[in-house]
Amino acid sequence: MRVGVVDYGMGNLFSVLSALETVGADVTICQDPDLLNDVDRIILPGVGAFKDCIDTITKTGFSEALTKEVIEKGKPIYGICLGMQIMARKSFEFGKYNGLGWIEGDVELIKPNEKILRIPHVGWNDVNYRTESPLFAGLPESPDFYFVHSFHLQCDQNEDVEATCDYGQTVTAAIKKNNIFASQFHPEKSQDYGLKILENFLSWMP
Repeated sequence: MRVGVVDYGMGNLFSVLSALETVGADVTICQDPDLLNDVDRIILPGVGAFKDCIDTITKTGFSEALTKEVIEKGKPIYGICLGMQIMARKSFEFGKYNGLGWIEGDVELIKPNEKILRIPHVGWNDVNYRTESPLFAGLPESPDFYFVHSFHLQCDQNEDVEATCDYGQTVTAAIKKNNIFASQFHPEKSQDYGLKILENFLSWMP
């Protein structure tokens, strides 16, 4: 099982690579979009601002290559944090910017209804997932994962939402659509539960 981690200069690659190797993945760091042809599954990490991310993957050719491999060929992909958000239709982070458009929904600012809750949402939070989810298989009820974000993906279709958490409002914690899986939380920073998510992704047969 060859897993390609997309390296476009805006991901926490060392931690992601280490976590994937821990669960037995054969990892290729893909700095060239053409390398995506040679892998079986794709990890799309991301940290930073939406506009910088979408501009970078477009200029480097990754946007076109990812759409070909994921949408046309149907390769399983896991987007992490910002890597999840750029799958959306558009984002309202410091402006209005188009995303990849794979998921019907928009990236919007979290607005907690409790003043004590600050933005960004940083730290551990319990997650509620679909009980039949293959990506959360083997995990206890309401496992906790590590988050660092101020915006989240508001999906148009409820069936695309695989998991949520509460932070003064319902926050999308993970999505799944066809061969696309993504999480707002960081599995590589979420200890054993995060490793289980990565392990499940490697064996997932969408």
